[in-house]
Amino acid sequence: MTENTRELALDMLVSINEEGQYSHLLLRQVLEKYQYLDKKERAFLTRLTEGTIERRITLDYVIDSFSRTKVNKMKPFIRNLLRLGVYQIMYMDSVPDSAACNEAVKLARKHGFSGLSGFVNGVLRSVARGWKEVKYPDERTASAKAWSVRYSVPEWMVTLWQTSYGMDKTKEILEGFQGEFPLCIRVNRNKTTPEDLKKRLEAAGITVEAAGGFSHAFFVRGVDYPAALPGFAEGEFYVQDISSMRVAELAGVRKGDYVIDVCAAPGGKSIYLAELLEGSGMVEARDLTEYKVGMLEENIKRHGLTNCKAVLMDALADDADSHDRADVLICDLPCSGLGVMGKKTDIRYKMTLEKAKELASLQRQILSVVHKYVKPGGTLVYSTCTLHDEENEKNAEWFVKTSPEFTLVSQEQIFPRAGQGDGFFLGKFVRDGAGR
Repeated sequence: MTENTRELALDMLVSINEEGQYSHLLLRQVLEKYQYLDKKERAFLTRLTEGTIERRITLDYVIDSFSRTKVNKMKPFIRNLLRLGVYQIMYMDSVPDSAACNEAVKLARKHGFSGLSGFVNGVLRSVARGWKEVKYPDERTASAKAWSVRYSVPEWMVTLWQTSYGMDKTKEILEGFQGEFPLCIRVNRNKTTPEDLKKRLEAAGITVEAAGGFSHAFFVRGVDYPAALPGFAEGEFYVQDISSMRVAELAGVRKGDYVIDVCAAPGGKSIYLAELLEGSGMVEARDLTEYKVGMLEENIKRHGLTNCKAVLMDALADDADSHDRADVLICDLPCSGLGVMGKKTDIRYKMTLEKAKELASLQRQILSVVHKYVKPGGTLVYSTCTLHDEENEKNAEWFVKTSPEFTLVSQEQIFPRAGQGDGFFLGKFVRDGAGR
């Protein structure tokens, strides 16, 4: 691998870990910019960046075991350089330890840290010799701390899940985040068939596998730029996780239904619902900003939908004209995102328990406004992509208590699993009265 590839990864790590940029967005931008790189180099860049972010807590623990200067006291460039090097040593068998050390030293010198190149070299070579002998926290006496270091998840999350789901399920969740989360696509059956799209993708050298029991969804592997896939520009498929797809499936739309999706961007659920309506009815995909509405419009146009429209609207603002209009109301609301950490690895470091509680409150505020849009006999689907009972089960309980005209028909917490899908919560409510 070239030094440039490691340097690109390092630049991204600094931007993500020190400047707060989002890993999945930044990586997508970089891969688009450097499309000329060899496929193996692009795969190396992706693995190195995502892996170093995902394993940051573990890496920092190991570095602190060999360095007198602790990670949080280091210069930002140096700590990210060491993380990058240690990740290669610990998790990438294809990279010789000597290469990980030597390339890190070169990068230190290139970026004006010649005086610290010896320090970088010394720490990395010490890690290479002794990382397998590092003593980790004892799982028997401090399970939350031990699992935090082992699975590289903040301790507060481990404690939260242990309290909510118990020890066994928490370990299952943590292990569920390990491994590859392949790209999942849903076939637009209004434009092509699953069989034809599969043949088209395989002819382009793409590995295609059935996804989660859906006959019209596939896992595709080895893809770092979905927009370049055959069929993307023509709207023959949409990139969407199988757990997200279940929101539209649960809604149970019928031909001619009027659907409102109050927080719709980028549009996966709205577009799927419009496709399920087979050209009938209307899906009103709403969101807060012009940027998000632009994303919705772009996706709607690409899929050739005439029964879906994007609308600029704040979900917290009561829209009197929408009262009692919706056969189906989709409330996939802003959440802490703990269920999608397998794909958006930096969520674990950006989210806090305080922020998660604030989001649970925001969800209640939105529900208290938008539930008025459901017509008698209509359906409200509440969903999040998180693992936090205050945002999920407790909000479902609260909604039934504060809106007694709604009955909770079903609810389900889907747990994340590598190679399968994201963590999701789904609650289906029906408003009392004659209607559908």
